[in-house]
This record gives sequence, structure tokens and C-alpha cells, in this order.
Amino acid sequence: MLELKNISFSAQNESGTREILKDIDLVINERFVAITGPNGGGKSTLAKIIAGIYTPTSGQILLDGEDITDLSVTDRARKGISFAFQQPVRFKGITVKDLITLAAGRPIGIGEACSYLSEVGLCARDYIDREINSSLSGGEVKRIEIATVLARETKISVFDEPEAGIDLWSFSNLIAVFEKMHEKINGSILIISHQERILNIADKIVVIADGRVSAVGDRETILPELLEGRGPCRMLSNKL
Repeated sequence: MLELKNISFSAQNESGTREILKDIDLVINERFVAITGPNGGGKSTLAKIIAGIYTPTSGQILLDGEDITDLSVTDRARKGISFAFQQPVRFKGITVKDLITLAAGRPIGIGEACSYLSEVGLCARDYIDREINSSLSGGEVKRIEIATVLARETKISVFDEPEAGIDLWSFSNLIAVFEKMHEKINGSILIISHQERILNIADKIVVIADGRVSAVGDRETILPELLEGRGPCRMLSNKL
């Protein structure tokens, strides 16, 4: 279980100090949680704070009751937190099998590496020895990145706008992958997204606007409010 207690985050810009997150209180214990809201509301910042890329200005982060607020990205990864970027990194000279083995953190055979690729809908024999370079499409790299998250078997898997920069066909396949991952994951999947199709498979939806949690609840309660612009979500329906 992940707990965020009074998380705030400020950053310096040309105009001075900008408060990006303001007293975020959140408990993540469900298998699939979607965080949504208008652009600039603080969603990606919150994801990076969970992963340890940013350190909160104030507040506390607990993972299964342990305070991880001051831990680095590496230490949080060891504790069981994965992070997938909007634009996955490409590694010239590193093969898909190498990357999945690194993610697993232990020696694995070709058969096991191929099984993770199959989980994300890729034909293993076509990809296992390919380099993670510009020859791969955005959708292919995103699915390979998800395969590495599956190999890590982490408690918290964070995806920052996984639909960014991919075509409609690839997005449809990503939805299928997340649905399958939802069924098999032992921990929690946390996805930052504007996409209704992703929100529609979430167990919990969290709406972040102006640096605050403006709404939180199950899909059946929150999604209709988002789509119809009712309640705390009334300002967001045209931004999703």
C-alpha cells in the first residue's frame, strides 16, 4: 500500500516560486488506479515524486508503512516501485533480452524473456535480439517497456501518459495489455492519463486539478462526473 500524506511541491521559475502540488493526501491500495485532470494540474509531478525523481517540499510517503520520502530513485526501485516515462528511453547497443534481464535483476533464460514479450502481445522471435533503437516504433518501445515492468514484478508500477506519441492501432493494443496486466498484477498499477478508455478500466480514479485532489473514488462514481462535468469534475469534462 502506498500512502501520500500532505505532499506539497514547489519549484523555481523566472517569476519566482511556483507551488505545483498542495497538501496531497492519497492512499493507493487498489490494483489499477488512474490519475487524471487538466494539463498543468500536477499529475506528472506527482508521478515523479512517487518514483523518487522529485523530492517533495513537504509531506511524507509511506510504502507498506515504511517511510520512503527521502529515498533515491534507485532505493525506491529496490523497495518495489517502477516508473515508465512518457517517452521511453532507447538504448543503442542493448538488446531487448538484455533490457528485460536487467529489469528482472537476475539471470533469466531466453524462454522467460520471451514469455514477458508474449504478455505484451509481441512475437518474441521477432524482438528478442533487436536493439532498443530508432528502428522500433513508439508503440513497440512502449510495449517492451511494459514487459520490463512485468519482469520486475514490483509493488507499484507507475506509467506517465503511456498513450503519448503513439498511433491509434498501438493505443488499442496497449489497452489490451493493461487489461491483461490488471488481471495478473500482484501489486498496484498507477497510470497518469486523459484517455477515457484507460479510465474505464480503473478500479479508482483520482482527479488532480490546480495541484490538489479535487475528486477521488471508484470508476462508477467518478467517470460519469468527468464526462458530464458534474460535481468537483465540472471544470474538467472538456479537457479529457
